[in-house]
Amino acid sequence: MSSKLDLYKIFCKVGKSESFSQAAKDLYMTQPAVSQAIMQLEGELDIRLFNRSPKGVSLTNEGSLLFEYVNSAINLIQVGEEKILGFKNLTVGELKVGVGDTISRYFLLPKLEAFHNQYPNIKFKIINGTTRELCSILKSGEVDIAVCNFPLDDSTLELRPCMDIHDIFVCGEKYRQLLSGPVGLDEVVKQPLILLEKKANSRRYVEDYLLSRGIAIAPEFELGSHDLLLEFAKTNLGVACVTREFSRDYLNKGILHEVKLLEAIPPRSIGVCSLRGVPLSIAAKKFVEIIEDKQI
Repeated sequence: MSSKLDLYKIFCKVGKSESFSQAAKDLYMTQPAVSQAIMQLEGELDIRLFNRSPKGVSLTNEGSLLFEYVNSAINLIQVGEEKILGFKNLTVGELKVGVGDTISRYFLLPKLEAFHNQYPNIKFKIINGTTRELCSILKSGEVDIAVCNFPLDDSTLELRPCMDIHDIFVCGEKYRQLLSGPVGLDEVVKQPLILLEKKANSRRYVEDYLLSRGIAIAPEFELGSHDLLLEFAKTNLGVACVTREFSRDYLNKGILHEVKLLEAIPPRSIGVCSLRGVPLSIAAKKFVEIIEDKQI
């Protein structure tokens, strides 16, 4: 008789491979043993989890729902086991970090270098995504921490703000004269706007602030990366909303010009997210300390 956890591990393996025979190979079991385990689990739950056919198996609707939760739980168990292995002086282990492309390039890279120099045997796995995507994979146990755009409203996450950032509007020479001198936000939004796509947390922050001032926007361009915002503005396609701290090179060289506003958009922050109530591994704690070190 298999334990419930063993049954769920077999269930996940079959769900991923959609094959009893492939799951049996992966688990070093016989196919009848895998089939028996699934039948046992279906019997205990009193529900059919898989549709069987000569071509293989597929999850039923009920099976798909169960798979989502069980897979997340098993991932979290594996994370716990991996963290225990890394307790000895950080001589082995892997640190999994979720981070967006822009934050990775302009904020995290020096932190990664400093950590790697101190703990060269710790391997890194970096997963990129939007803030919403990173929070989701953090909850599923796929990463140890996520470095995200704030604000975030999620009681399941512990948030550590690390750096204040400022959302500004920038433009090339074509729009520089039109927006000379301090101008109101209502004047800025009359120009062709270049913004990140709607799912971006920083886009939502700016748009929510503008709406709070009674200003609705309809961007001319919606893009998937901060670097593209800068390049589109450089090409005089419109006025882009960017992060000042991540646009220094363009501003300092005079490639782009910051639009002086009568009322600046309130600053926000970027920081580290972790699961509330779930202890960080020693490696993750050390990395968070480096991230929070403003000297690096």
